Amino acid sequence: MGPLNGIKIVEFAGIGPGPFCGMALADLGAEVITINRINEKGTHNKFDIHNRSKYSLTADLKKNSTKDEILKLLSQVDGLIEGYRPGVMESLGLGPDDCFNVNPKIVYGRMTGWGQDGPMSKNAGHDINYISLTGALGAMGRKNNPPSPPLNLIGDYGGGGMHLALGMTAAFIHQIKTGEGQVVDSAMIDGTSMLMSFFYSFNQMGYWEDERESNLLDGGAHFYDTYECADGKFLAIGSIEPKFYSIFLEKLEITDKDFLNQMDKGKWPKLKDKVSKIILTKTRDDWAAIFDDTDGCVTPVLSISEAPLNEHNIQRNTFTNFDGVIQPNPSPRFSKSVLSIKHNSKEKGADSSKLIEKYNLDPEAFI
Repeated sequence: MGPLNGIKIVEFAGIGPGPFCGMALADLGAEVITINRINEKGTHNKFDIHNRSKYSLTADLKKNSTKDEILKLLSQVDGLIEGYRPGVMESLGLGPDDCFNVNPKIVYGRMTGWGQDGPMSKNAGHDINYISLTGALGAMGRKNNPPSPPLNLIGDYGGGGMHLALGMTAAFIHQIKTGEGQVVDSAMIDGTSMLMSFFYSFNQMGYWEDERESNLLDGGAHFYDTYECADGKFLAIGSIEPKFYSIFLEKLEITDKDFLNQMDKGKWPKLKDKVSKIILTKTRDDWAAIFDDTDGCVTPVLSISEAPLNEHNIQRNTFTNFDGVIQPNPSPRFSKSVLSIKHNSKEKGADSSKLIEKYNLDPEAFI
């Protein structure tokens, strides 16, 4: 049932990190009710993984009668997730003070890019903008080229949705101990900055240069990078520790003495060129077979289509085909609690009648 079984959360529909947070908490066993816009009622996207295991209610939040019923619903739950710009929920009469008036123990989760205050708090933005102000984006990519957008994993998901899920889980523990609710202000710019802690440490210790592709973990090192293979596919090499590095050299049949001083940064560009030429002599899967079952820290770079077919992922049940939708399984794993997908994304409004009855709401307010 999951360790959060019994926790009830209302999520105001959005995109990206807010729904991801709701999915993570639903995966952990919470009952998550998504409030969708009334004009979306009946629409459906079975492949919207973010909305798996959630229940769907449609409502017009601008109607006073509906707002009152939403507050009635919120008086009966443990948490709330919203991802609007600062001030929007307050303008709807559903801000923190409104909710605490009806439910002093509610955990009020707020997901934004810039945070609830500060000079940019009301500005629009996307993942690429939020991570650009943290040093993260500027550190990624090739030398003498523009920074490379790392999908939207860092700001939206790691520094956003996962950051909020952690904050809300901590607030639920506080709620259980004290009976008190509180606001959780999760800003992607804050969460991403936290994710960069290691590199701020390295920078201040003199181990990290601001120039891209000049450092241990940014593609500067010949033993920590991706390389093209004979078939145009890629190999990922992360042979950092000396004992792993020696396996890397052995399997590539490298005997050149220039490679013995692994951490001589001045030689890295020359050594990368030599490694690149060697990797180009075989296909990706040939190299994967050579390094299979070794500690060389060398793996094939798989596509989204290939990853669910990888033998390790299959054995671990990392992915599942649930009712025709291939998707990552819930995680992490627990020794006592069992995580499961209740159902794929539902038609919007599919649970309105059941939820109205369960929480004793006025049906007229949701028409």
